[in-house]
Amino acid sequence: MRMRYGWAQYGKRTKLLGGRWLLAALALSLSFSLSGCGNPHRALDLSNDLMPAPPITMTDPQVEPTAHSSHPMIQLELPELSAPVPTPSLPPIPALSLPPAAPKSNGSTQPTAASKDKKKKPAIPVQRQQQEAARKLTLAQLRAKYADIFKVNGPAQSPISHKKQVALTFDDGPDMTYTPQVLDVLKANHVKATFFLTGVRAEANPSVVKRIAGEGHAIGNHSYNHPLFTKLSLSEYQHQIDRTSTILKSQIGYMPRLIRPPYGEISEDQLIWTKSQQYLIVNWNVDSEDWKSPAADKITAMILNHTRAGSIVLQHSAGGEKQDLSGTVAALRAVIQQLKKDGYEFVTVPQLLNVAGQL
Repeated sequence: MRMRYGWAQYGKRTKLLGGRWLLAALALSLSFSLSGCGNPHRALDLSNDLMPAPPITMTDPQVEPTAHSSHPMIQLELPELSAPVPTPSLPPIPALSLPPAAPKSNGSTQPTAASKDKKKKPAIPVQRQQQEAARKLTLAQLRAKYADIFKVNGPAQSPISHKKQVALTFDDGPDMTYTPQVLDVLKANHVKATFFLTGVRAEANPSVVKRIAGEGHAIGNHSYNHPLFTKLSLSEYQHQIDRTSTILKSQIGYMPRLIRPPYGEISEDQLIWTKSQQYLIVNWNVDSEDWKSPAADKITAMILNHTRAGSIVLQHSAGGEKQDLSGTVAALRAVIQQLKKDGYEFVTVPQLLNVAGQL
C-alpha cells in the first residue's frame, strides 16, 4: 500500500515540476537571443541576464499527508542501485601460544643476568664435596702413597731363609662351623696362617679365638661388624677398630696391629688416622673367590695359578648364614700340598712383612 501511494504522489510531482522547467527554459532562450544574437564580440554572461531560479523543494502544499505519511515530504522507498556485498562472517582465529622470544643479542660479549646466575659459585658444602671428589685417590694410588703402611704382598724372597714365602689369610671368622675345620687342616699340615676376625663374632665365639692364638696363628682386626669403611665417617671408622681391638685384647692379651678393611676399601683420611695409631693395613694380591662358594677344584686352580713368591692369599673361615665354604676346606689341603712341592714356605703375615703383629 505504501509503495503504490508513493509512486502516485511521485507522478503528480513530476507533472508540476515539468511545467516549471518549461517556463524556465523559455526564459533562458529569450535572454540568450536578446543578449548574444548578432554580436559575436559580446561575452556570454549569464549572471546578469538570468535571475536565479527559485529553489525547488520537495514539499507540495496541495499534497496532504495521509495515514501512511505523517510528514508532507515525499517519501520514496526505492531499491538501491547496487546492494552492498555482505561481508562473510569468519570464525574467530584461536590465539596461538608461542614461547617467549629469546632476547636479542646486541653483539656484546658481556654475560647477561641469567648467565651470571648460572655461573654463580656453588654453596660451600657443595664446593667441599667437589674438592674432595677431585682429590680422591683410587685404591692403587692410596697404596702407592701410603706404601709404608698399606701392604698387599711381601718380598719375593725371605731375607732370613732365602726361600719363596706365601701367607694364607682367612677373613670373617670366627664361627663354630668352618673356622674349626680350617684350623684342623692347618694343624695337620703344620702350616701357620693369619686370621682377620670381626669383633661381633669374636664376642660370640671366644673359645675359637683362643684356639687360633694358641696354635700359633696370627690375628688381625677385620672391623666390628663388617661395614664398608668408605661409607663411614672417620669417627665411625675409629669406633669399629677400637671396639674390636678391645674385644680381642681381652681374649688373647694384646691388640693386633694388622687391619684388613672389609672388601679391601678404605679412604685416605682413615689411612692417615691408621698410620698415626701405628696400625698396618693388609690387603691381598691373590683372591681365591671362595666367597662365591665355588667347587673345591676351582678354588684350588684360582690360588695355584696366581700365587707367586711373596703372595698374600685371601680365603674365608666364616661367611653369611647360607654361605657354603665347604669348598674352601676341601681345597685347602690340595693347595698346601702343591705349594710345598713347588718350594713355598708358609708364613704368617707379620713374618712375611717382617713386622710386629701386635701393638
